[in-house]
Amino acid sequence: MSQSTREAAHRAASDAEQIAWVDEHDNLLGALVRSDLRERGLIGRGTYIMLFNSAGELCVHRRTLSKAIYPGYWDVAAGGMVQADESYAESAARELAEELGVSGVELTAHDHFYFEDTGNRLWCSAFSAVWDGPLKLQPEEVLEARFIPVEQVMREISEKPYCPDSLAALKRYLKAQQSDVAKNT
Repeated sequence: MSQSTREAAHRAASDAEQIAWVDEHDNLLGALVRSDLRERGLIGRGTYIMLFNSAGELCVHRRTLSKAIYPGYWDVAAGGMVQADESYAESAARELAEELGVSGVELTAHDHFYFEDTGNRLWCSAFSAVWDGPLKLQPEEVLEARFIPVEQVMREISEKPYCPDSLAALKRYLKAQQSDVAKNT
């Protein structure tokens, strides 16, 4: 099976997943097929896991061209839609293992916020983790990945297409980190 055939099959299975459907206040309304939620402009739940190495570099990865939203974009976080029967933390652990092959790490919860963009309405929960081991990329979703300094990411966002939802999570994370540093000085 060719890579593009595998990506198409993965996309079809992904579009058929039952995901959490929520209201404007993140109250669970039920479960909907992912493609229906997106086509109807309804609100789902998403997770964002910023993966750092012990040197403080952030793992960025490039999404496959078959992704329904932001195809081919660079992404600063592993993550995805929360399935109907999952908590945010369960979704984060599953997504990190699926996309980057990282499991058994401590996930630190950071933020919960609403994000809206064309075709993308989500209540989001952001997490971080530290990992120095090898990455095992999910070929149906991730083209390539690398660890780079956060400062480099911030320079690249004006030069390359980066996913705006995960960038929102990263910017909120960095602002909170700066605030924490200021409080402790």
